[in-house]
Amino acid sequence: MKQAEQSLRGVGVGFKSRHFSELMDLPSEVSWLEVHAENYMAVHGETRAQLEALAVHYPISVHGVGLSLAGEQAPDCRHIEALKQLIEWLQPAQVSEHLAWSSHQGVFFNDLLPISYDELNFERICGHIDTVQQALGRPILLENPATYLTIDSSVWREVDFLSAVAAKTGCGLLLDLNNVYVSAQNQQWDTGSYLRNFNYDAVGEIHLAGFYRDTDALGHELLIDNHGAPIDEEVWRLFEHLCHDIGAFPTLIERDNNIPPWSDMLLEVQRANHVLVSAMNAKVPA
Repeated sequence: MKQAEQSLRGVGVGFKSRHFSELMDLPSEVSWLEVHAENYMAVHGETRAQLEALAVHYPISVHGVGLSLAGEQAPDCRHIEALKQLIEWLQPAQVSEHLAWSSHQGVFFNDLLPISYDELNFERICGHIDTVQQALGRPILLENPATYLTIDSSVWREVDFLSAVAAKTGCGLLLDLNNVYVSAQNQQWDTGSYLRNFNYDAVGEIHLAGFYRDTDALGHELLIDNHGAPIDEEVWRLFEHLCHDIGAFPTLIERDNNIPPWSDMLLEVQRANHVLVSAMNAKVPA
């Protein structure tokens, strides 16, 4: 399959079929695309043909949601094999997954579920990542989760846990700023401290997305990471401050629910591009 040069820079979008024609017009503001691995593992026909056509022009990042790296059982070997075949066909620039679990004893859930940041889970997750990376023949990126509660048995801060996993396994990190904000608001911790301590040497992508405001049983506000709304102004603020401090990283605009028309997506792409360009210009010596 003829492909674009496989390196990520600038701003990408999560590919949705309703935006295919606009993306094939090659808008200069979009530099790369992300697809969810599970949507392409066992499909052919028009769905796969669209991705093949786009891959000629755009570097692709493959984002998985089904490996259940933090589960008690090892990742399903059939799932790994299907992912390997997809990667061999698509040759993406990057492959990523979540620090979460989503299956147990053969039962698959629709959610990315949290874990305790303890030694047992550390060793288990590192072993699962090693298994996947050896099977794929390449490192993956590990994404920080959106969480809604604190697990008392945790002995590490999430940011330290992620850094230690990356150091032991050689995996990279995917910094989702929406997840940082959602988790911080739900659990009342400081985003500034989290971001100051993140391991940016391991970061391969940054993600931006929207959330849903809900209320818990006690009447407190609860933020839900649903990728179904425009990026919140507070998340934009985190992104702008971060890029000013550390420079530009490949940045994805995620939208998986309530998919808007392309014109709305393009406004967020343009805004993110402006932030990245400003950050790069600020780093250039006078």
